[in-house]
Amino acid sequence: MTDWIVDLIEQSGYLGIGFLMLLETVFPPIPSEVIMSIAGVAAGQGKLSYAGVVAAGTAGAMLGNILWYLAARALGIQRLEPIIHRWGRWLTMTWAEVKRAERWFSTHGTFFVFLGRMLPTVRSLVSVPAGLLKMRFRGFLLASTLGTAGWTALLAGAGYKLGENYTQVDDVLGPASTAILVILAIGYVYRVWTHRDLRDEEY
Repeated sequence: MTDWIVDLIEQSGYLGIGFLMLLETVFPPIPSEVIMSIAGVAAGQGKLSYAGVVAAGTAGAMLGNILWYLAARALGIQRLEPIIHRWGRWLTMTWAEVKRAERWFSTHGTFFVFLGRMLPTVRSLVSVPAGLLKMRFRGFLLASTLGTAGWTALLAGAGYKLGENYTQVDDVLGPASTAILVILAIGYVYRVWTHRDLRDEEY
């Protein structure tokens, strides 16, 4: 996969970077760490500008972020209520918790989205709760753009500085991603184990 990413960036430049980051957002297994680090190497070699690399990566990722947000918003959380009532244990949530999250999102959603965009593994998924809970698009766009730009700038900067040793980026972020996955898995098991049907609880 790395060779394909290198070839596409060399042949298509900024458009290739934007396209790859769009794919990364829609299909999270495609690693932004590799895409932006390789793009940063190209900038360090003078083939592309650093600012252009960051802008292209941010634009591509934001297109994917917006698509996920609009899809989730069109679906709407209300349509999921019967599913949550029936399968809430395995989804690790109750409808009462969803309503509380909706109120919480109206106040803290901007920070949640901004922070989420800076975290490996979960950054591509942040758009879904934002859309389902109908976060204001302006706030979503601002927080997502800032967080995404920060993430792409960090990775491109690492590639720019490390050059052909850009694989060291994954040596740092790989364990971080694994740690996040382990924490999420433990949290999921705990939530399933302690789940109670609270559909009659006051919202």
